[in-house]
Amino acid sequence: MLDLDLGHIPAPPVKKDFAIGVIGAGFIVKDIQLVAYRQAGYNVQAIASDVPENSRAVAAAHGIPKVYDTPADLLADKSIEILDIAVPPHAQLAILKDAVSHSGHLKGILAQKPLAMNYREAKQAAEMCSKAGIALAVNQNMRYDQSIRALKTVLDRGYLGEPVLATIEMRAIPHWQAWIREYGRLTMLVMSIHHLDTFRYLFGDPESVYVSARPDPRTAFPHRDGIVLYILEYANGLRAAAWDDVWTGPAREGAAPDNYIRWRVEGMDGMAQGTIGWPSYPNAEPSTIDFTTKLQPQCWFSPRWKEVWFPGAFAGTMGQLLQAVSDGAEPAIGARDNLHTMALVDACYKSLEEHRPVRITEILEES
Repeated sequence: MLDLDLGHIPAPPVKKDFAIGVIGAGFIVKDIQLVAYRQAGYNVQAIASDVPENSRAVAAAHGIPKVYDTPADLLADKSIEILDIAVPPHAQLAILKDAVSHSGHLKGILAQKPLAMNYREAKQAAEMCSKAGIALAVNQNMRYDQSIRALKTVLDRGYLGEPVLATIEMRAIPHWQAWIREYGRLTMLVMSIHHLDTFRYLFGDPESVYVSARPDPRTAFPHRDGIVLYILEYANGLRAAAWDDVWTGPAREGAAPDNYIRWRVEGMDGMAQGTIGWPSYPNAEPSTIDFTTKLQPQCWFSPRWKEVWFPGAFAGTMGQLLQAVSDGAEPAIGARDNLHTMALVDACYKSLEEHRPVRITEILEES
């Protein structure tokens, strides 16, 4: 029989009591991260944001003992060992610059994805923290979705053999934050980055990417990359492709909705497919995996669990940073690796602009 313990939940950090300070008081902090941290037993000691009344409300809701009026005030607190930054990408680099000046007491930083607006800025952030001796991790939380971790285990154990084709199909309507309106970059920067990074997590770096996109009819502010289709080309012949459909038909204009995220991986020796539960949030719908393999012919395996991506995955993203700090090691979702995800995002935009396949090395060599 196959081992169906697929490691869908990462091991908790050995040391949980590092003092955490949070910069940001929006939805992802209030409703997701702090819920996950409380459930995991992490030690959140302080919070600050650009809107002090929001910080005070979040602190009261989650029992955080210290509230600072500004991020700078929090950074000056020498008792804080781990910094959790949850701000828009255009604001993240400036906070990281302030944080490195406090490297005497900061041991690690968890930054939101995308790490920056582009590869060049992300590289600057990674180099700053490395020089200051601060472990920098990027909150690529889809890597900690339970079905994706289970799929990674299935691949690593060889149940599927050599991967041939991988796909992700997203039919879901995001809530576009107000700060996105000024970017000129939409779906690929803040949504597709999940799928691009997940493909990298599962299969490594592709050689090139080809993108086709059109505006989303529902999104009123100017943008070019609304509905996005892209193909990643790997040197060994693997093709990984995604449809990131943020329109999904007129589901908010009178038609019945049919929203979902599905993935599928076909290999020489087996096939796996699954769903991502996130589109059902705030309903707690677990992600799923089903797979079949020549190692046990004519059988489908369907392990199930009760945990969900939101908020469960966020205990994993912070937990791997706490473990890395304890070990003096590079975080599992460290910034140096994430630079290749940011380069892939930039390559997607270059492909869209120039209507051609773009090699990832083109972005790496430009910066």
